[in-house]
Order: sequence, then C-alpha cells, then structure tokens
Amino acid sequence: MSAMAMSYLPSRRWLLLIALLPLLGGCLKGDADLRKWVADEKALPGGPLPPLPVLKTFETFEYKDQARRDPFAPSLTEQKAEEAEKTAIPDPHPKEKLEEFALDSLKMVGTIGTGPATLGLIRDPEGTVSRVKPGNYLGQNNGKIKAIHANNIELVELISNGNGGWMERPATVEISTAK
Repeated sequence: MSAMAMSYLPSRRWLLLIALLPLLGGCLKGDADLRKWVADEKALPGGPLPPLPVLKTFETFEYKDQARRDPFAPSLTEQKAEEAEKTAIPDPHPKEKLEEFALDSLKMVGTIGTGPATLGLIRDPEGTVSRVKPGNYLGQNNGKIKAIHANNIELVELISNGNGGWMERPATVEISTAK
C-alpha cells in the first residue's frame, strides 16, 4: 500500500466513530419518563369489581341400587375365567409312590437331619416308611411339599375350582404320636 492510503485509513476510522457517537448517546438517556408514567398509573383509583356470578344449586342424586352388581365390573364368568388362567396348573411330573394315597391316610412319623437338609419320614397305609424332602409330592391332590419342620410338613395342594381351573389349598401333615 502507498503512504497516502495508509494515512487515509486511520482518518476513516475516526469519522466512523464520530458518526456513531450520537447513536450511542441515545442509549444513555434515562427512563425517568417511563417511571413517572408507571407511578401515575398506579396512583389512579381502580375501577369497581364486577359482582360474582350467582352459583346455581343442584339437587343431589341418591343412588339406591347399592345391592346390585357394579355395571363396570367384569361379569362373574369373566372373573372365573381370569382366575382359572391365573392359577397354577399341576406340574406334569412322574407320579411318586405317596401320591397313590389320600393325604389324610399318610402319617408323619419323624424327621432326619436339621436345617434346610431336613428330610421327613412318612408312613403310608401299607406300613411303609418313606423319606420326603421339599419338592416331593404327597396325596392325590398334587400336594407339593414346601417345608419340613420338626412337628409337621407344609404342602400346597392343587384342587379343581369347578370352572376348568385350579386353586391352591395349603395343607399340613402333623407328626403322629400313635404307633
């Protein structure tokens, strides 16, 4: 660049700065007139409030058919079908010897071991004593052993609910004191 062009650039910047100064000066003006207007508006008295609308009263309805079936509840046949689907079905398992006998004909005669490895001793009507553990089956109603205690054996039987499904029924075999 030439010397003349170099001297021309700084003067151009000054001219631009001088032209923008009045614009920047407009931003410095205070907002006193705005504050005065807001104060004047706040000082004016407010107008009267409109009256509240009158609320209509409605007669209450008393439902007198409380003894009738809820129309929004599923029908009894639907409930039974749902229950039948929810309940467990008997496990397909090989039948064990003690499933041949009715549960009330089986007698608990003792236990072997302690803790979770406890085995129960069951006498069948033929006089044979068999060892059982949790998970074995007893009786003719798919009774699955859940726990073995010193005085009883807890099991859950699956019996037909009459609607094509099954329901669980807890049962126990108490220790027999008779010899």
